[in-house]
Amino acid sequence: MNEASRQRGFYRSVWRWHFYAGLLVMPLLLVLALTGAVYLFHDEIEDAAHAPLRFAPQRRADLPLSRLLDAARGAHPGAVTRIDLPGDPRRTAQVFVTPAQGEPLRVFVDPGSARVHGAFVYTHTLVGFADTMHGSLMLGRVGDALVELAACWALLLVATGAYLWWPRGRGWRGALWPHWRARGRAFWRSLHASVGAWTAALIVFLVLTGLPWAGVWGELLRAGLQPLRLGYPAEHRHHAAPAPRVGAAVADAPWTLRDAPLPASHAHRHGHGTRDIGIDAVARTLAANGLRNDYRLSLPRGADGVYTAVVYPDRPQGQRTVHVDRYSGAVVGDTGFADYGLGAQAVELGVQLHMGRYFGRANQLVMLLPCIGIVVLSLSGAWMWWRRRPRGRLGAPPAPAPARLRTVALIAVGCGIAFPLLGASLLLVYALDRLLLARVPRWAAFVQ
Repeated sequence: MNEASRQRGFYRSVWRWHFYAGLLVMPLLLVLALTGAVYLFHDEIEDAAHAPLRFAPQRRADLPLSRLLDAARGAHPGAVTRIDLPGDPRRTAQVFVTPAQGEPLRVFVDPGSARVHGAFVYTHTLVGFADTMHGSLMLGRVGDALVELAACWALLLVATGAYLWWPRGRGWRGALWPHWRARGRAFWRSLHASVGAWTAALIVFLVLTGLPWAGVWGELLRAGLQPLRLGYPAEHRHHAAPAPRVGAAVADAPWTLRDAPLPASHAHRHGHGTRDIGIDAVARTLAANGLRNDYRLSLPRGADGVYTAVVYPDRPQGQRTVHVDRYSGAVVGDTGFADYGLGAQAVELGVQLHMGRYFGRANQLVMLLPCIGIVVLSLSGAWMWWRRRPRGRLGAPPAPAPARLRTVALIAVGCGIAFPLLGASLLLVYALDRLLLARVPRWAAFVQ
């Protein structure tokens, strides 16, 4: 086989995998792009949709936190799990209430007067729906795995798309700009290629900065950073292994600390009794340690639980997590961004850029570009496939020679080392394509 034939064979292999990748994950990528675009502007959307709940008259002083919790419970009976205190004096506090029956509520309370402005179920709002769909498709761990698969296959789409797009002697101008005068499939192909060229790097950035929150890859990354001392700080490593994890007890904990052992409250130690000191005393302790507003305070879970305050600003350099013993009021943990390992710091920085928070409106608009790009790429790719496919058949590109298939299998193994779910799914698709579809004449005819 001469060099030209080998190149044509490899091109055909890449084209077939690009086709499969797009067909399998295009619907999921559309969901991720649209919900991600909504969440980029979550504050703006919620302020517009729920202004009476989120804003309060500007005040000079705030009431004790216990008054706010009592007001929230009085309006919506249930167990309080958390309160978010605003940094802006014109905003309400959010009290998280879990009623005896029904879904958890977010109750909005004026910190200056304890007036309850109202409540909603977060997942019933546009932003809450987008947030949950973006993370797990509202399917729990199964949805989380599907989102991770889609993100990993998006990397394969970008890699194979870049190979197919490369000019190879054709002018760069034609590769970077759509052929506006073209008609039919020629126009859609040029639009697809040029949009992919301009947004590919941002799409890869979105995927890589989003994957740390995925169930499989994120947990493996956190576990891998710890032996290298690049993850959560050293003081957490001295806790007993069976200790509960921060992420299990504190909703929306920083990524770095989700697997870190949670400190415990200890009754009777150092002469302290078994009575909770109360949230107002905890607030005074936090204020004495520099936390006066703009933090999330999770209440203890269980007899040995702790109060946990999380400062989660737009720039991760200001992150801080403080644990307070519920019986003694002592600070039993205080971790800031500077305490994280270098790997964790990089992840936290990437997360804030991914969510469009780090440098304001410009960050939001930059991250909106790959979302738009994914929508255009998905729709144009689907249109081209639908127009070219034979009636009643899938219309996959021709299968490569067996030697090329073995090369693709080796690439799949390599991908699996870096992204386990991607590698496993590639091998599954390879097995279906090579061992099943190719051996069943009726299915083989449908695929081609």
